[in-house]
Amino acid sequence: MKAAVLREVNQPLSIEDVSTADPGPREVLVRTAAAGVCHSDLHFQNGSYPYPLPSVLGHESAGVVERVGTDVHYVKPGDHVITCLSAFCGHCEYCLTGRMVLCNEPELSRRPHEPPRLSAGGEAINQFLNLSSFAETMLVHEHAVAKIREDMPLDRAALIGCGVTTGVGAVIHTAAIEPGSTVAVIGCGGVGLSCVNGAEIAGASRIIAIDTVSSKLELARKFGATDTVNAAEVDVIEAIREMTDGGVHYSFEAIGLKATTEQAFKIIRNGGTATVIGMIPVGTMVEIHGPEFLREKTLQGSSMGSNRFRVDMPRFVDFYLDGRLHLDDMISGRIGLGDVNDALQALETGEVARQVIMFD
Repeated sequence: MKAAVLREVNQPLSIEDVSTADPGPREVLVRTAAAGVCHSDLHFQNGSYPYPLPSVLGHESAGVVERVGTDVHYVKPGDHVITCLSAFCGHCEYCLTGRMVLCNEPELSRRPHEPPRLSAGGEAINQFLNLSSFAETMLVHEHAVAKIREDMPLDRAALIGCGVTTGVGAVIHTAAIEPGSTVAVIGCGGVGLSCVNGAEIAGASRIIAIDTVSSKLELARKFGATDTVNAAEVDVIEAIREMTDGGVHYSFEAIGLKATTEQAFKIIRNGGTATVIGMIPVGTMVEIHGPEFLREKTLQGSSMGSNRFRVDMPRFVDFYLDGRLHLDDMISGRIGLGDVNDALQALETGEVARQVIMFD
């Protein structure tokens, strides 16, 4: 199969012939239909987050099951699935207490003594986040897929695999916003737009989208934003405090920067909650004014929207087909695997929401 391999940090991915092993007892072979190019892939490509190399990147995807292992009963060949990097074991403390997104059991990957799932010319290729979806096929643990209805377009289903689940989940699961509350979202890429959409679904009374790109702010209105703030033109903190009589109930940081994380905390009102979704680079320290905590303000993180993805993803599919989840407007372009480096470069400029690699 063809796959996009990262061999060196800050270098383009190379399109190579990569071999996939046969499915083990609890593994599923998926024919990739679509894979979103997510900002998280860029973080690993540029070295902001270290990862063993060589590796096939990609983690936001959907496809069709081709083969299953002998002990797999959840899916069968022909089933349509969305993948999720939040693979779960089902028996650790995190899984048994409903926080499956934090599961990190080694059994979800192949052990060192076992043949690798991916290889090229006899060389082992590291699997990225248990998925590696910049490839024509994916060999994954059965607990890394969610079965969905077959009338769901797979290019839009792929977006649910990461960005949508992360953004909507941060709103409805991590922060658990109340209907009627006020919300501000910093960053209107795929995750930020999903936060806006999630806040609309959850019944927020006011949703303020914040970005430096005017076109993305206009796009945010299609996803449910009631107000927009261009951070390139005004002081965001002053603007939000004036618009909301002191600050919002909930803020969401969807970029991954020190400055915007601190900003997210400063724009919440007393008793408010700031949720950080963006991948802040390793080693970055965030500064918060200590006395602010005496006003019962909360700063928290969110991992993949605190998801229960086998429950959430089929519901998000229903939301889309019912017209409540606005995935059509999120796709900036559909590309081939050979265009993946251009798509990663476009993320650097911040001008696109999502480009989707199509394999069919």
